[in-house]
Amino acid sequence: MTQQAEASRPHIPLQDRLRQLLEGPAALDKRALLGTLCAEVTRRETLAYAVGWNDALATTRRDAHRDEDA
Repeated sequence: MTQQAEASRPHIPLQDRLRQLLEGPAALDKRALLGTLCAEVTRRETLAYAVGWNDALATTRRDAHRDEDA
């Protein structure tokens, strides 16, 4: 999914999302549940990593502009 598509998804706290998966309408076998949980955590880690990089790049760019202006 693209970052733009991710941004348009409603934010659901991880704990609530995990509860949805565990208590959902369809019972998952252990392997399916584990795979789904791993995919959800990985997706959120990837988003957090990307946000961190975006913040770091923005800070670096601001600092570079300040150095040019000085």
